[in-house]
Amino acid sequence: MARCLHKLLCFQLFKSQFVSRISKLTVEQINFKLNTVRTFSCTFTNLDKQYCNVGTIGHVDHGKTTLTAAITKVLSEELGTTKSVQFDEIDKAPEEKKRGITINAAHVSYESKTRKYAHTDCPGHVDFIKNMIMGTSQMDGAILVVAATEGAMPQTREHLLLAKQIGVKHLVVFLNKIDAADEEMAELCELEVRMLLDEYGYPGSAIPVISGSALCALKGENEKIGKQSILKLIETLDNYIPIPDRDLSSPFLLPIETAVKISGRGTVVVGTLKEGVIKKGDSAEIIGQGVSMLSSISDIEVFHESVPVLYAGQNAGVLLKAVKQHNIVRGMFLVKPQSVKQYTYVSAKIYVLTKEDGGRKWPLMNKYQQIMYCSLWSMACIVYLPEDLQMVMPGDTADVKILLRQPMILKVGQQFTVRENQITTLTGIVTDTLPDPGFEIKGFTYLKPTQGVKVEGRRKRK
Repeated sequence: MARCLHKLLCFQLFKSQFVSRISKLTVEQINFKLNTVRTFSCTFTNLDKQYCNVGTIGHVDHGKTTLTAAITKVLSEELGTTKSVQFDEIDKAPEEKKRGITINAAHVSYESKTRKYAHTDCPGHVDFIKNMIMGTSQMDGAILVVAATEGAMPQTREHLLLAKQIGVKHLVVFLNKIDAADEEMAELCELEVRMLLDEYGYPGSAIPVISGSALCALKGENEKIGKQSILKLIETLDNYIPIPDRDLSSPFLLPIETAVKISGRGTVVVGTLKEGVIKKGDSAEIIGQGVSMLSSISDIEVFHESVPVLYAGQNAGVLLKAVKQHNIVRGMFLVKPQSVKQYTYVSAKIYVLTKEDGGRKWPLMNKYQQIMYCSLWSMACIVYLPEDLQMVMPGDTADVKILLRQPMILKVGQQFTVRENQITTLTGIVTDTLPDPGFEIKGFTYLKPTQGVKVEGRRKRK
């Protein structure tokens, strides 16, 4: 009893002193202190290590998936904080195992001494470049994997071009299969890669190049070019690729990469949170392709660990209530209700790639129709030139209007690319969002919306 009374008196004394101190502050000072506390707690709660999103890009069969598996194996043995992931667990789809290539972008996680990494293993085959674009759009930095036995190949160039257009600013090069190449060949390969980096606008002479063998690291052979090269690569990632400033103050926005049905619980959407903070119990809206569905968040998992809060930059699975899996399509967004709008018509500034850039040699004409790639979605679009402009030559820029086949989330400043067959024809940035033009084009009609959900901006056919 005496102890309780003592605690009560101490608390009352502390309270009176606190009130005395706080009463001397102005309203502005109080608000500043409260906002500082909120910002600090929002930034660092439950984040013992900073998150960084990286991935492997490069030509098919140069060892991207082998390197991904080797990183998890070495870190699991060295630090014990990472689960080793086998090669066939990364390329786990039947078609991937049958053909021996990566088709869909795969995700694994690992930890260094200072960071937690979400790693995307991108497909290198030309037939699956769409999946590579979607995987790269989530990266803070990338590991360019080049086989020392072959040097730069067609998809090495294409992946570099796309990484630059998408906005991946920081690269690290891993010169793989060094055990199968002689010293002179390896030196020539490194020189070629540095020249290629300069060609695509990266600082070739300054970018770190680590030579090693992912296969040796995976098999536990030749420690110098195996395990030690992987440890050097991780150290380079820690020091060279900066953590970008995360937008924690905006309403949350998560591009949906995939949706999975969990029997008896609901539907899980997977993606990397681009903006804001998500908490368990928050109301949410799934939006995109003219569709809008309301839901609520019942659980959040970051690489199989349940967490109460998800911060911008983290890759996670979010469990939703009252939403069917078949109603969700890759490229839709999980957002705070009523926080964003969908548009079919925007203004943009575009650059038409030259043949040397990897584009085409013909000019771009009015009403050019191809596939636009932006964030995790791709969609048919029509490019309208200004009335006083008949064509845009390769290497030129122009201010244009773009009509999408269906309404999607587009923001001013958002980057996109347009591809024709297997080449990138133009890249651009959204300069303004425009009202619905109120017309449709024959052969360019909307897909039938998901049954039983609200549809925004759907126009009647004439």
